[in-house]
Amino acid sequence: MTDDPLPPLDVATVDPEPMAQFARWYDAAVVATGDRAAAMMVATATPDGRPSARVVLLRGFDARGLVFYTNYDSRKGGELAANSYAAAVLYWSELDAQVRVEGPVERVDAGESDVYFAQRPYGHRIGAWASHQSAPVADRGALEAQVAAAEARFPDDVPRPPQWGGYRIVPETVEFWRNRADRVHDRVEYCRREAAWRIRRLSP
Repeated sequence: MTDDPLPPLDVATVDPEPMAQFARWYDAAVVATGDRAAAMMVATATPDGRPSARVVLLRGFDARGLVFYTNYDSRKGGELAANSYAAAVLYWSELDAQVRVEGPVERVDAGESDVYFAQRPYGHRIGAWASHQSAPVADRGALEAQVAAAEARFPDDVPRPPQWGGYRIVPETVEFWRNRADRVHDRVEYCRREAAWRIRRLSP
């Protein structure tokens, strides 16, 4: 592949730490796709194993994992409260590349959520108060009335709602995938084994 923005995916050359490897790929995805690089599918499940999935925005990552923000009272929040494991997928068609992450989920520290919330545009912060995420609403007019009420309540400073904040997916398994000719794709998997990562190639 000419001018490939990603180096070859091989067990011998990937970073020994999966989130460091992820950072390399994510930087390339931002160059290739702009802010669309942050689109991340997150799947949760009920205690009896019924899954649900939705696209959220990746809002931060480091060695501890991937962070996204939402309403704790939403469907995914309820499922995570009952079954604190999730899977995430980021796919960048411009790179023919995909990353899968699986592991337990923890709430982000309140102070970290406060800092992120304060950086959001005013309308986004109002929306966090106005929307009872995943709950039924009569119609668009009712939703807009809730927005107007929130704007009247918070004309200037908008504090973070107590039911809104961040989650971190703590990686236990991370898989990197690249499209290759004839569907003989490259797949490299990191799997946590206590304090160390086992790295291996998977069949396509």
